[in-house]
Amino acid sequence: MKNTIRLGLIAAALLAAATPALAQNAGQIASVRRGASCAGCNLFQGDFSGLEVRGLNLSGARLRQADLSLSVMNRTRFSNADLRDVEAYGAVLSSSNFSGANLTNASFVGAYLQGANFSGATLAGTNLSGAQLNRATGLTQSQLNRACGDGSTILPGGLRIPAC
Repeated sequence: MKNTIRLGLIAAALLAAATPALAQNAGQIASVRRGASCAGCNLFQGDFSGLEVRGLNLSGARLRQADLSLSVMNRTRFSNADLRDVEAYGAVLSSSNFSGANLTNASFVGAYLQGANFSGATLAGTNLSGAQLNRATGLTQSQLNRACGDGSTILPGGLRIPAC
């Protein structure tokens, strides 16, 4: 009897380990695509490319590996969101709030980030090549030293970025 219970517990543990605990939430992704705010939502690997909305609240959301390419999401709140490995090529995200967000290994190549707030954001490995950040706030040299860009990256005065 003890062996049967033990085997049952082992099987349950193996099944739980094999089930993705943080898979995307298709309903939440669809809701955002329709223009709804979704603070704290699980938008993992969501396709938001070409989306045109403004003023969304995605604070604390999990957008890891999401596609924001060519989207227009001005004044969106991404504060404390997980934006690791996000693809945001050519996105227009002016006046958006990235304070406290994790943008590790994200790609913002050619993105328009005028007036965006990056206070306390993690930019390790973030590619900002060709991005326009000259009116961005909260950026520090320490943050930018962990990111990369190119000769066409436009930064606030006095800041530099390593080449990719």
